[in-house]
Amino acid sequence: MDIKNSKQLEEDLSLKLFIVLSRALQSIKKRVEEDIKNFGLNPTEFAVLELLYNKGDQPIQKIGDKVLIASSSITYVVDKLEKKNLIERKPCPKDRRITYATITADGTELMNEIFPKHKDAIQEICGGLDWNEKNDLIQQLKKLGYHAQGLDL
Repeated sequence: MDIKNSKQLEEDLSLKLFIVLSRALQSIKKRVEEDIKNFGLNPTEFAVLELLYNKGDQPIQKIGDKVLIASSSITYVVDKLEKKNLIERKPCPKDRRITYATITADGTELMNEIFPKHKDAIQEICGGLDWNEKNDLIQQLKKLGYHAQGLDL
């Protein structure tokens, strides 16, 4: 096989990888969002609650980076969760510019009930792979992500 054909095959394979990866992610996200909606939350609300539940109080300004949502949406989501009495705002005693989001007792109670169910749903959604396949895929996707991150396009 000549270099030109080899390059074409590699490009075609990269395109196929992108399509398969995109479709798999779309299918997985759809199922996860269906699970979250069963709890009366949208995915963004759940992501913020899950962060606070598992990691503790967070500066509101930093939540967007941690749950991969636009910082412009954070205030809206925090407001909605605050109205549902699932989180509250707490000023930072050392820096008036910083406000923390903290999970309330009601929020903790809700997450104690739904988070184990959500973990079970994720396990079922990812059940098409065995333990070794999941581990291998995690390593490969990290490698691919770090490579893509380092490119200057």
